Amino acid sequence: MPSDATLLLVDKHVVEQLLMPDDVIAAVREAFELHGQRAGRVFPVVREKLSTGGIFGIKSGDVGSQDLLGFKAAGFWPMNRALGGEAHQATVLLFDPATGRPMCVIDGNAITTARTAAAGALGLSLLARRDSTVATVFGTGIQAKAQLAFALRTLPSLTHVNYVSVDREPQAEFESLFADECKLKCAANADEAVAESDLIITATTGSGPLFDETALRAGTHLNCVGSDTRGKRELPVGVLDRARIVVDDLEQARELGELQWAPHAPSIEMGDLVTGRAQWRREPTDISVFDMTGLALQDLTVARLIHRRATHLGLGVTVAWPW
Repeated sequence: MPSDATLLLVDKHVVEQLLMPDDVIAAVREAFELHGQRAGRVFPVVREKLSTGGIFGIKSGDVGSQDLLGFKAAGFWPMNRALGGEAHQATVLLFDPATGRPMCVIDGNAITTARTAAAGALGLSLLARRDSTVATVFGTGIQAKAQLAFALRTLPSLTHVNYVSVDREPQAEFESLFADECKLKCAANADEAVAESDLIITATTGSGPLFDETALRAGTHLNCVGSDTRGKRELPVGVLDRARIVVDDLEQARELGELQWAPHAPSIEMGDLVTGRAQWRREPTDISVFDMTGLALQDLTVARLIHRRATHLGLGVTVAWPW
């Protein structure tokens, strides 16, 4: 058996160096195309609560025609914050599908943040009103920052942003990131912020409804990120009944996303929109929801991008991994 096989290790600093927004968006779009063409498979998701208080999950899949196979082991450990660490933890592994041998181990935190924000940007480009000027962002953490950064790139018309923090208090660090790109306001009243918004981004831990359903006005688009586990939700009862719904994966959304609370609501998969299998035409009064639970294919296409670039540039650490 071969004894000179190697394994590439790519840490967070290299990943962050190699993640370019436009390239990530292209990789995520490809993931949706593969999903829509039924060329990429998404295997059943593992998502379980642990006795330690954390949540552990595995998202995996493959693209047979591209020799792409892998998984992301990820989850949420809120107790990490007390240790000075990030609550979200993720690691991606890519394998040679012909032999099952691992090719690389990649820090998945930055990949998860970037690919989720890129998916949100794609949702905005296809679903939101192009003349949207006011947004409300729920959350001020890593994903909320990434979602807003990509939204401002995608919709140049956005000039005013309300943000709703956990304690409803201003967050100086959050504001400093976007002060030059839009007018920011910390919203003390979530319903008032929603009522004046064209776009809503929910990027919280999904512990319960974030606003009153009656505050949502006609013509609003919502990118929903935080519901990714059974029992989580960010939207109040009634919103999905009023909305046109797009999901990344229907089965996954019904199990883990906002759609778990309305599993029979009509919905379209994003992959079908990207490939033209389904059509979308927004009416001025439409309320639209993009229920984002995260596809394994997104992790794999972005991880492949990182693997190729790190290999080409000689980045990362190569270790012996004999058979």
